[in-house]
Amino acid sequence: VGYHSVVPDFRNFAGKDSISFIGLGIYDLKSNPYKINTKSIDFKSQTDKQGFTSSVFFTPYGQISTKVIYNDRMEQDGSTIGHTVEHAIKDKKDYKALGYIFENIEIEKNYSGFEIYRDFIGNDGACIAFCSLSASPVHYIMKELLPFEQFIYQYHDNPGMISGLAEKIQIFLDRAVSIATDSSAEIVFLGANYDSFLTWPEFFKEHITPYLKKSSELARKAGKFFLTHADGENEGLLPQYLEAGIDIADSICPYPMTHLKLADIRKSFKDKITIWGGIPSICVLEKSMNDYEFEKYLNGLLSDIGKGQRIILSFADTTPPGANFERIRKVAKLSREFKL
Repeated sequence: VGYHSVVPDFRNFAGKDSISFIGLGIYDLKSNPYKINTKSIDFKSQTDKQGFTSSVFFTPYGQISTKVIYNDRMEQDGSTIGHTVEHAIKDKKDYKALGYIFENIEIEKNYSGFEIYRDFIGNDGACIAFCSLSASPVHYIMKELLPFEQFIYQYHDNPGMISGLAEKIQIFLDRAVSIATDSSAEIVFLGANYDSFLTWPEFFKEHITPYLKKSSELARKAGKFFLTHADGENEGLLPQYLEAGIDIADSICPYPMTHLKLADIRKSFKDKITIWGGIPSICVLEKSMNDYEFEKYLNGLLSDIGKGQRIILSFADTTPPGANFERIRKVAKLSREFKL
């Protein structure tokens, strides 16, 4: 079994102030190829006993406040990423203030920290350079800075303000992607958590595909593979992954957890995109599948992958805490036998 480290440990903060920036969608981690110079931004932050981190950022255009929760229950459940309970954008004036933050925040190389992460993985897995959970500037606003419903209203009512802020966020993302592609990583990771309802095909084509394509081309020129975390309902989105030129679709989750079957996804990808995933996580949950159903599903899945090219079998989106470990062993055993 390979060491699977695609999505990072979001509690592995680079410094004491790193937690303050989570509400802005900025994950300043020890394992990142880049780091945030927090001295470039005026802010204050505190975390209370209930796990709420409240941050206030001061700009010439007003204050931005965020609140994120990460408590003991979330840690026990295996999550390392907090939940935003107060988003950054609450008023039209916040767009300009946020634009100031993203335009002025300093991003520096963190290759020494990244090499420690690379050495830790060694030959047990692929070393991946994390850029952002957002695949593009507009996706960033949708995913990190507004509740989804409010984003939809803003997207239709204030498109100029959305595009204006996106231009400032692009400065931040461009720098992160550039540093990542110049690192020693084998794979560059940008963007996660798409869904045919939330990031519908027309939106994806206009606001996500072009930036993914630009980033994938940059990674390829640097001799690296480009990965995006496509773990949701992908009906209608597969052509966009092809257009974007990505090399790896991570955590592809097929039927019965989504509408698309693995064989159909592989057919759509036409041997151009490697699937990392392919096994729905409910397979290892005895409450979701009994032993007979598990064996039947797994045998069918192994038939669907044909010659086994361009697929790295793993549990999508992730191995759940209640997984039956013997089933994980079974998948590993059948995978080795398949190769033989």
